[in-house]
Amino acid sequence: MWKFNPILKSTIWGGEKIAPYKGINTDLHNVGESWELSGVDGDETIVAKGPDAGLTLPQLINKYGASLMGHKNYEKFGNRFPLLIKFIDAREDLSVQVHPDDAMAQKYGMPNGKTEMWFVLDAEKGAKLANGFRNPVDPADYERLVETGEIEDMLNFVEIKPGDTYFIPARRVHAIGKGAFVAEIQQTSDATYRLYDYHRKDKNGNERELHTVLAKEAVNFNDTDGNPVDYTALENVPVNLVRCPFFTTNLLTADHELMRDYRENDSFVVLIITAGKAEIRSEQGSTSVKQGETILIPASAKGVSIIPSGNVSILETYVG
Repeated sequence: MWKFNPILKSTIWGGEKIAPYKGINTDLHNVGESWELSGVDGDETIVAKGPDAGLTLPQLINKYGASLMGHKNYEKFGNRFPLLIKFIDAREDLSVQVHPDDAMAQKYGMPNGKTEMWFVLDAEKGAKLANGFRNPVDPADYERLVETGEIEDMLNFVEIKPGDTYFIPARRVHAIGKGAFVAEIQQTSDATYRLYDYHRKDKNGNERELHTVLAKEAVNFNDTDGNPVDYTALENVPVNLVRCPFFTTNLLTADHELMRDYRENDSFVVLIITAGKAEIRSEQGSTSVKQGETILIPASAKGVSIIPSGNVSILETYVG
C-alpha cells in the first residue's frame, strides 16, 4: 500500500479549502486542484514513504507490474496508470467544458478520452454544477448560443450539497460552479475543450481562448441525462455510485471494522478518505489514513480490513 505526495496547483479560480481539508501546510494560495494520484506526463505523483519512497507512479508500476495493476490492466495500460484522482476547490466558476471520448481522442493522437465523476465534499450556499443540457440543442445553433451567452440558459445547472454525486461521461457538457468543493475521479487524460467562459476578461481585457471547433465535434447535443446519482448511504455496507467501462466507484461509510475482498477484481484499488480516519490493514502491512488522503492498494492484496477511528467515509475505486 502506498501514499503519494500530492501535487498542488494554484489557479486563477482556486480557493483556500484544500490545504486545511488535507491537514497540510503550503505557501501556495488559490489552490484550485490537488492531484492525489497521477501518472500524467510531467505531473507524476511520487511515493511519500516506505521502501519505494521517491518513485514516481509510473516507476512504481514498472517495478511491480501486474501485481500492482492487475493482469488485464497491465496488459492494456502497461506502465500508464489509467486513473487520475483530484480534489477541486472552485472559488470562482470554472469554464464550461467538454471532453472527447476514446474514439475522438485517438483520432487526434491521444491514447484515450475522459470520462469522470464528481463527489461533492462541501458546497457554499447556492453553489451549482452544470451537467449536460436541459433540453436537446440543435448543433446549427451552437456557435450563436456561445457568442450571445444564451448557452448558459441551455445548461442543466443544479444546486449541490455534500454527498451529491455526478457522473460525467465523455462528450457531456459540464461545469463546476463557484463554491463547489469536489473529489474527481477520471480517466487519465488532459484533453479538455472550453466551449464557453462567461465572456470573462483578463486584466488586459482579453477573453480566454475557446476551442469552438473541437468542442462542437466532441459535444453530444442530445445529452440531457445529467441528474445526480441516485443512492442512499448505508453504514458499514458498500454502496455503488458509478460503474462504467473505465472505473467502478463505491462509497464506504463505517463506524466499525469493514472487510473488503478484492481477489476477484484483478485490479489495483484506490481509497480516497473523504472524512474521518482509519487504519488500513492487509497481509502486506498496515497504514493509518485520514481525511484528504489517498492510498493505492495493489491488485495482489487478497483482502483489506478498514478499521475506523469513530466514523469514516471513503471513496473506493478500481478498474475492472
